[in-house]
Amino acid sequence: MSDTKKLFEKASKDVTKAKSDPGNDMKLRLYAHYKQGTEGDVSGDKPGFTDFVGRAKYDAWAKIKGMTQEDAQKAYIKLVERVLRG
Repeated sequence: MSDTKKLFEKASKDVTKAKSDPGNDMKLRLYAHYKQGTEGDVSGDKPGFTDFVGRAKYDAWAKIKGMTQEDAQKAYIKLVERVLRG
């Protein structure tokens, strides 16, 4: 397992220890980078306009389409570090 993958997995556990709510924008960025880092490019149909949360998640993930999984994992690690610093 690569160092990036190990740090990514650690970050995904550590983010739950955040002392304060990072806000919706940061949560969407974390979600998008986590999904890109684990699954790759967004797939499936975009949720309907009445599914606000699902649509926001889909849109956030779609914004980083094409980013490599390793780059997404590195970005996720940096985002988690920012969240944990408060």
